[in-house]
Amino acid sequence: MDLSRLRQLAVDAMRSRGLLPAFAPAALQEAEAARHTEHERPGDVRDLRHLAWFSIDNDDTRDLDQLSVAEPLAGGASRLLVAVADVDGKVRPGGAVDGHASVNTTSVYTAAGVFPMLPEVLSTDLTSLHEGQERLAVIVEMEVQPDGSVTTSQLYRAAVLNRAKLTYERVSQWLGGDAASLPQLAQVPGLEAQLRLHDTLAAQLRRWRHERGALNVTTVSARPVFQDGQLVDLRADEKNRAKDLIADLMIAANGATARFLARQGFPSLRRFLQSPRRWDRIEALAAGCGVTLPTEPDAVALDRFLTGRRQADPQGFADLSLRIVKMLGPGEYVAAAPGATNLGHFGLAVSDYAHSTAPNRRFPDLVTQRLLKAALAGEPPAYAFEALVEIARHCTLQEDNANRVERHVMKAAAGWLMQGRIGETFAAIVTGAAPKGTFVRTARPLLEGRLVRGFEGADVGDAVQVRLLAVDPEQGFIDFERE
Repeated sequence: MDLSRLRQLAVDAMRSRGLLPAFAPAALQEAEAARHTEHERPGDVRDLRHLAWFSIDNDDTRDLDQLSVAEPLAGGASRLLVAVADVDGKVRPGGAVDGHASVNTTSVYTAAGVFPMLPEVLSTDLTSLHEGQERLAVIVEMEVQPDGSVTTSQLYRAAVLNRAKLTYERVSQWLGGDAASLPQLAQVPGLEAQLRLHDTLAAQLRRWRHERGALNVTTVSARPVFQDGQLVDLRADEKNRAKDLIADLMIAANGATARFLARQGFPSLRRFLQSPRRWDRIEALAAGCGVTLPTEPDAVALDRFLTGRRQADPQGFADLSLRIVKMLGPGEYVAAAPGATNLGHFGLAVSDYAHSTAPNRRFPDLVTQRLLKAALAGEPPAYAFEALVEIARHCTLQEDNANRVERHVMKAAAGWLMQGRIGETFAAIVTGAAPKGTFVRTARPLLEGRLVRGFEGADVGDAVQVRLLAVDPEQGFIDFERE
């Protein structure tokens, strides 16, 4: 399948859901003009360029939003610093770039490519924390105790310098014992000690949250593989040790951000996941595995069940995780009134959580950064509570639209990929069995289709052999029969 054709399908899908697939000329001109606009440098900006900052992201990522550095303290505690790119300094509130970002509210990641929230001259250049480039950032400084609790935190602005751009895959390999996977260790003094300490810190933070019910799930998504502009495969993009490490650090930083704004008496945007409405379905799922859950939602009990299933059935755990995630339902953005606390995230086991660590990619994070900078400067909030209510509603809506576009394009890509394979058989797992249909997921390529024949008696988790019957790429339909 030709990538340009798939991209046009993505463009059409975005337009149909109220998303802008391209930047207006005024936005591009404004972004280009930012090359000649210096960041304002107030006197309270600290100079932290000497620290051993580094980033970990995908190997093809160019919009780097955060760096981190840490140091051990007495008694087994550690000081962790997370630097978040100062995107607000190059994106004028109310300007053309801000207007585009406030409509889409997120970068859209499709099998046809990325539709960035900000023009690339900003997100992959001027506001990206590139290796070797001095940048301004908002710092979240936290003191982490050996038990993983964050006892104190403070926020401030600073100049930073990324010493090493690392990738998830290579860091995971190195942490797993592959000494040759990180040549940067010989080039950046102290980097090895930093990675060791970060790995320890992440484990401590994760353990603290899991003891309070953070859910131990593993989900698998498909990653399109192109060769010479042609889609050739859909492979599993799985979690790894380095991805978990960064996720744990960002969860801690987002919690500290929410608490800081509450202490300042500021309104804020929060990420909220309520206790599941359909807890009875999760109870029934656990009962099918011989486990009795409490009658009321209990994150600790649910995580204990998940941990047991990971050990008992590691091969089927990703599919079980997917079912649990679907039953929990999606998170949403909400506006928190000044000083509000305890707007919790059920899946993360945190009571206060503000998206703040990816302002190049998410509009709520840019809004939060403006609130933080206003609070640090002793100014009134950059947004009134009433405005945040509307922003939260719109961001939740557009996030759902972006997800739908991404799924639609992925299904189309899978359909095109399978057009020449009618009649082939595949090993699959049943991922859904309901009156609306029975669905299976193949492992290679990683895609989902409908079991239209031989679905009788098939249940979620069953391993089956299926034959491809038909595909409709435009509609994203892939039909199988059971052998």
